[in-house]
Amino acid sequence: MTAADAETGHRLRLRCVRGTFTLDVDIGLPGNGITAVFGPSGCGKTTLLRCVAGLERPQDAFIAIGGTPWQDDARGLFLPAWQRPLGYVFQEASLFDHLDVRGNLAYGLRRARASAAGIALDGVVELLGIGHLLDRRPHALSGGERQRIAIARALATQPRILLLDEPLASLDLPRRREILPWLQKLRDELRIPMLYVTHAADEVARLADHLVVLEAGRVAASGPLAATLARIDIPGLRGDEAAAVLEGTVEERATQWHLARVAFRGGALWIADSGLAVGRRVRVRVLARDVSIATQPLAGASSIQNVLPCVVQEVLPGPHASQAMVRLACGDALLVARITARAADALVLAPGLRVWAQVKSAALVE
Repeated sequence: MTAADAETGHRLRLRCVRGTFTLDVDIGLPGNGITAVFGPSGCGKTTLLRCVAGLERPQDAFIAIGGTPWQDDARGLFLPAWQRPLGYVFQEASLFDHLDVRGNLAYGLRRARASAAGIALDGVVELLGIGHLLDRRPHALSGGERQRIAIARALATQPRILLLDEPLASLDLPRRREILPWLQKLRDELRIPMLYVTHAADEVARLADHLVVLEAGRVAASGPLAATLARIDIPGLRGDEAAAVLEGTVEERATQWHLARVAFRGGALWIADSGLAVGRRVRVRVLARDVSIATQPLAGASSIQNVLPCVVQEVLPGPHASQAMVRLACGDALLVARITARAADALVLAPGLRVWAQVKSAALVE
């Protein structure tokens, strides 16, 4: 982090011991956008969030949000949870059943800081599409609606940061798909910083600007989403969902074939067209298992429409002894391929080798 980042970003240095488990982190994070905290169950994601919220008191800690210290053990400073200007969204919506939606939001307003420059609640209601739900009780809401109300109530407190602890984990797939676009709208329109805990790789690809990977209570990686997601040296990023994220612009639509061409710094990909407007900025997720590698350009016709010239950056053993992981640079963009170790050996893949990445499938995530 630069000096300017230190003034406006977040600093989390803490050690929290719970029985045989120890969370020990020391990271600087950007003060804007969504930082996803990613990792398997039991790696310390929720504990980290609870320490930031003041619900757990770590040892030898320095926690600063937006440049403002909330805990500094060197100075004997510890703000209790109720004094920290944050919103917290749990896995379960935890709404008050005896209050209707309007009453739940009013509770959030009562917790708002009197001096806060306010996120207008009416705007949040409109942004989250919950105006028609205001007179309903929680029992009359779907799971996705309950979580949108919980998010709105957290925002009503006028927080400086929003903490979300696996907010989609208890929802089925249709409800997850329902709420993800609302989270994107919050990111893009309110611009409130968020710490978003998840173990779902698709949520990371769709929402995150910055990625923190936790493994067994330690930070395995932390950095901008695209560069960090393409780290093939991190065990937690090399599983079945190993992928790269490319950010680009819709440059062309082939309506006859229901395809759209997304250009990025390094090439272009054809993806399924869902009515995307030309000129729109989007994210595309490419799974490592959907990328193959050739050392020569295709000589004839092929069903694979997306072929990108790349340079091998790194080759490492895969999660299985029969596999190899390959990181590829396509201009300024990064791809990850998971191929057989036999193929990697036969192609003599090594850093610096020019190759062609054959992308069999790519999916729009935004």
